Amino acid sequence: MRILLIEDDEQLCFSISYQLQHEGFHVDTCTDGEDALMFMNQNIYDLILLDRMLPGIDGISLLKKLREKNNSTPVIILTALGELSDKIIGLDAGADDYMVKPFAIEELLARIRSINRRPKQWTATDLLTYNDISYSPATNSLSGPLGFCTLSKKEGCLLESFMRNSSQILPRSTLLTKVWGPYAEIEDGNLDNYIHFIRRRLKTVSNTITVKTHRGVGYRLEWLHE
Repeated sequence: MRILLIEDDEQLCFSISYQLQHEGFHVDTCTDGEDALMFMNQNIYDLILLDRMLPGIDGISLLKKLREKNNSTPVIILTALGELSDKIIGLDAGADDYMVKPFAIEELLARIRSINRRPKQWTATDLLTYNDISYSPATNSLSGPLGFCTLSKKEGCLLESFMRNSSQILPRSTLLTKVWGPYAEIEDGNLDNYIHFIRRRLKTVSNTITVKTHRGVGYRLEWLHE
């Protein structure tokens, strides 16, 4: 499980991150709103732990930006603001849970487990669309104006990552983690091979969609404007 921890108290951020990593989670950390926005735009997370009071961009504004992009990543707000009105603002902005500081790490872990048990907002039967192509995770099938093809499991996982995050440039490290897992020992060229496979699949069904390389940053699904 990959977690983004956004907390401006550096000592608390380190403490929570250390304990989460000890439990086996992969954790990225940042301490201000601007960096948090960059992390959110460039990576795929299973959970975001979000402080409300941040320098740069406050937590509620960050949460609203996330939801405006139809990003359904679960968010737990961690804050010293514990009034009922504060909780209502956070939950109405799109938070999945709300924890008031100080809290025990055991309770945070229990809240994370609870969210992880919830049904996802999407299911394997969803049909993903981008411009003139459609992909079904349930059948690993891709279709477009030029035809239809099926994908391997890893090809499907890679394409699904692109289609669910079509507005973002996804770094190599994010794609490697999403498709092969955070601890897999694979050669760096494996991703290049699968990017090539995905481009070939896309060309089979459409002449307007491809995966573009953004050198030094990553890859993004893009429409080839005529």
